[in-house]
Amino acid sequence: MTAAEISRIAGVTRATVSNWRRRHDDFPAPSAGTEASPLYDLPAVQAWLRGRGHTSTASPTEELRTALRLLGPGSGVAARLFPLVAAASRRSREELAELASVPDDQLLARAEKAAGGLPAAVPEAEPVHYDPDDAGAVRALLGCVREAGAQAALDVLAERELDEGAASGVYQTPEGLARLMAQLLPADVSRVLDPACGSGTLLAAAARQGAQELFGQDSIPVQGQRTAVRLLIAAPEAETAIRVGDSLRADAFPDVTVDAVLCNPPFADRDWGHDELAYDPRWAYGVPPRFESELAWVQHALAHLEPGGHAVMLLPPALAFRASGRRVRAELIRAGALRAVVSLPARAAYPLHIGLQIWVFQRPEPGGTDRTTVLFVDGEADHRDGVTGTPSATGTATAGAGSRGGSRSRRSGPSASTPASAASASSFDWAELTERVLDQWAAFTTAPDTYADEPGVARAVPLVDLLDDVVDVTPARHVRATAADIDPAALARRVQDLHDQLATQVAALASASASGGWQPSGATAREWRTATVSDLARGGALTVLRAATPGTRGSKGSGAPTVDRPILTAQDVSTGNPPSGGAVDLHADAAQPVAAGDVLVRAVASGGNQAAMTRVADDRDAGALLGQHVHLLRPDPARLDAWFLAGFLGADDNIASASTGSTLVHVTPGRLRVPLLPLEEQRRYGEAFRRVYELRAAVRRTADLAADTAATLTTGLTAGVLLPPDTPDSRGASDRRSV
Repeated sequence: MTAAEISRIAGVTRATVSNWRRRHDDFPAPSAGTEASPLYDLPAVQAWLRGRGHTSTASPTEELRTALRLLGPGSGVAARLFPLVAAASRRSREELAELASVPDDQLLARAEKAAGGLPAAVPEAEPVHYDPDDAGAVRALLGCVREAGAQAALDVLAERELDEGAASGVYQTPEGLARLMAQLLPADVSRVLDPACGSGTLLAAAARQGAQELFGQDSIPVQGQRTAVRLLIAAPEAETAIRVGDSLRADAFPDVTVDAVLCNPPFADRDWGHDELAYDPRWAYGVPPRFESELAWVQHALAHLEPGGHAVMLLPPALAFRASGRRVRAELIRAGALRAVVSLPARAAYPLHIGLQIWVFQRPEPGGTDRTTVLFVDGEADHRDGVTGTPSATGTATAGAGSRGGSRSRRSGPSASTPASAASASSFDWAELTERVLDQWAAFTTAPDTYADEPGVARAVPLVDLLDDVVDVTPARHVRATAADIDPAALARRVQDLHDQLATQVAALASASASGGWQPSGATAREWRTATVSDLARGGALTVLRAATPGTRGSKGSGAPTVDRPILTAQDVSTGNPPSGGAVDLHADAAQPVAAGDVLVRAVASGGNQAAMTRVADDRDAGALLGQHVHLLRPDPARLDAWFLAGFLGADDNIASASTGSTLVHVTPGRLRVPLLPLEEQRRYGEAFRRVYELRAAVRRTADLAADTAATLTTGLTAGVLLPPDTPDSRGASDRRSV
């Protein structure tokens, strides 16, 4: 391990590690590397740290990554550990701790026995055998499952295997997106297929909706193995069949038909088999063009459906309008196979720079009801105002990093080394978008002939209106509000209300930004002794309650838990809003309610994100349960001021030194550092940090209202439903024109 990894484990700076090397003769000597970049033996370093009372502050996932890296490339240990994850997920925390404490030879023997019965369920898995060198990785894996959950351990193993493989651009579908796609299926689906199953997120979501039989295929072996183990953990009662191979060229389920297909297929794959599959019977709606691989996946999905079955697929926006796919799109529409298209905001899923789309299909039934309309839902704005169709600033969500789904090994894209857990770390507000989409979908499917459009949000468009020269099915093109949809009087009232709100908010911003007598600290910056959060917790100054990652234990088909308390989410921390989450946002182990005065820390953030990372819970938050991706620190008020703690913990340098990742950073709270100051001085700093937080919140609210007001005015003027106000200059110009 490197000196940087030692600093992360010990919760100290790189300079401290350098000092240890110079000052302590018994500090472990380098075991490899070069003089400029030495490498150290992990067990020796851990023993040295324990001897001096330094406990590890690295997260369990980071310790597992380190243990795997120390075995070197090509060891294959990650693949051998897949079955052990499933076996470990069935053990209690106490059993895992006991197993990790036994000597190496006993540990490996018991681990082999526990994992030995599972390879039959894992595609292309070899018989389990662990070498003596694997002991460190096995212990780290057990610790990761015990502390962070089986899914977190599984993602780290898959990340390792993908790093060593040739695959590129492999991502995990965000949990929120998977839930939304699964909820678009009818409630009674039992058999579900994902022909590009990737990490298995979509199949796990289908299991939570009640699916009993799960079929999956992926072209990358490690992804197939990952899905198989994930389903053993998330849906132990379901019948699963996971295969490895190219679904288009070598369909592993040629004779299987299912109730539903969920799929996030590869995008822009030019080597999908156009020439060799030109006469394939699956192309019932036309041969997919060479550069339209997505239309091959669409027809593959439809071919596997029972008549009346549904397919929900995540597809790129260009598929909705590219000229090369026009004929196939037209046939899908004429046949009534295309039921709905939902646009997603950019950054909701990879690729982050474009807004992807969810397409809903239904295989036509012989003699079934003719379908005369297609539903379009525009989800690209955080909120749409029902009067104008313009974005509303009152509920702006922070779009977070999402992820791509099915594996694709023949296209470029972001590195596969992106942590797989990044998907579940998305701060995007899926609950709000899910509610909006499902409400429209339920109303449309219940009574499609009498469905009432919602201008600017959703519209049911007759098939004949779609079958023009371009056959463009982009949602924004069809749902935008027209002049006929807007009530001029209602819009004028809304503009006046927005102006009143903006004036009030500008006054609040002016008050929050007033100079408060800030003074320089002196000729140089202050210096102070600091302690880590782990040190403070050991000393009883605070308690750390961790709810940073989704839980993985639970029974198949149980769905979201029923809770009678609000859920406080990571987005609520950054925006300052009261708890806004639903049951799906609840962390599986979050039994401890939030109390006023608790310090809330976001566990994940996008690199370069300027949103607040911390805040202090107030009376609005009291009694709420912790959502996913939030750490809770409960300070002893007799020793620590809450706002003082929140202010220093949320500093950019502090977050950077206590986190891993670049595009998406994962914060380890135990490594955050706090100055050691008297309580009275803490309170002075705390009051200053509270004012800074209020200033940040006021700026955000003012900017949102200003953008909302400008967009509403622009819409009203350009739609012809608002008249420009009379001004002296405009009256004079009018008089001159009359003369």
